[in-house]
Amino acid sequence: MDMYKSIGWELGLPTERNRASAFRAIRTEITRLTLETGQRPVLIIDEAHHLRNEILEDLRLLTNYRMDSENRLCLLLVGLTELRRRLAMAVHESLAQRIVVRYHLTGLTREEVSEYLTHRLRLVGCELPLFEPPAIEAIFQDTQGRVRKINTLAHYALTSGAIDKAKIITAEHVRMAREEITP
Repeated sequence: MDMYKSIGWELGLPTERNRASAFRAIRTEITRLTLETGQRPVLIIDEAHHLRNEILEDLRLLTNYRMDSENRLCLLLVGLTELRRRLAMAVHESLAQRIVVRYHLTGLTREEVSEYLTHRLRLVGCELPLFEPPAIEAIFQDTQGRVRKINTLAHYALTSGAIDKAKIITAEHVRMAREEITP
């Protein structure tokens, strides 16, 4: 789906026939929301490192308000490190200049991995420490503390442990999980 149609749909706007009309309708609605209701729309784009250059340029145009010295649209781009490299390119300089806050999420530390696993287990009602310290170390080493990878590896390790009817997840369960995940 065209980006403008998608944004327009999320704003409750009728589908426009062409991109220029959709762009104008979106800008008008953003201005209305800001001025009449005091709301500042937030556009969140996940996996933004996959966006084509043309889409990044469209986002620059959408954020090009600077009227009354306020931004009317808050743009949140979420993506892998590649996104930072792309925004550093000269062709995206104007969009990069509009970025007010940049944050690069690094991997969790060993201790944070342990705390994260404990937290996730508590969320599902498990108060017992299910992962032995060598298993946590193996998860940390295999994932470099990346949360998405931790989730996947821990899930497979828990499955491996369940198959073994184990009461605690060992480094061997993590090793078997890694083999299951790795193509």
